[in-house]
Amino acid sequence: MPGRNLGVPPEIARAPLATVRPRDVTTYARPRKELNRLETKGLLHRLAEGFYTMVPPARVGKHWLPTLEGAAAGIGAAEFGAGRYALMHLTAARLHQAIPRAVAVAVVAASRRREVLQLTDRPATIRFLVRDVDALHVEMMQTDLGGCLVTTPEQTVLDLAHLPKIGELEAEATAAIHALLPRCDRDEMAEIARTQRLGRAFDRVRKTAG
Repeated sequence: MPGRNLGVPPEIARAPLATVRPRDVTTYARPRKELNRLETKGLLHRLAEGFYTMVPPARVGKHWLPTLEGAAAGIGAAEFGAGRYALMHLTAARLHQAIPRAVAVAVVAASRRREVLQLTDRPATIRFLVRDVDALHVEMMQTDLGGCLVTTPEQTVLDLAHLPKIGELEAEATAAIHALLPRCDRDEMAEIARTQRLGRAFDRVRKTAG
């Protein structure tokens, strides 16, 4: 995120996607108290319990709410580290513009478990799925908080077919599969299915494609 807000420590401004957890901030002796103070001043925005992101300098003093995809990316960066997580499933479909309307659940792939996280700034949740991030087919994409890894259309289609009921949004998952299929390389999809044991999901995709 370019620039930084006056009063926000460089440690926070330089953090991946300018998002931090209190326990990782070394600038302050009592980081949670100080982060809450910066939030009250409008310099930080609390995404969820224990996660704060820097408000863009141009938006200080104005209403600002990051997208759910950006919030998920920032939380992923703070929780797992840059490059050690990926936005996937419905969230990847949103970033690939395969789901036109906003949904109330974001999905993050990471190498370890984490409980579902409820956002404090809106009625939405972030779900974390244990995946080998290095094995996923991903690309770098931009969110409003910054760049992060996002599953490719081929990987996203297979993940949607594999777990279509996440967030009780099966209709959205099916619609996203239809929207993404024309962009997908079928040979690449077959290879992903083979190496990630997603054969049944690939069969479902082929049936969906008619």
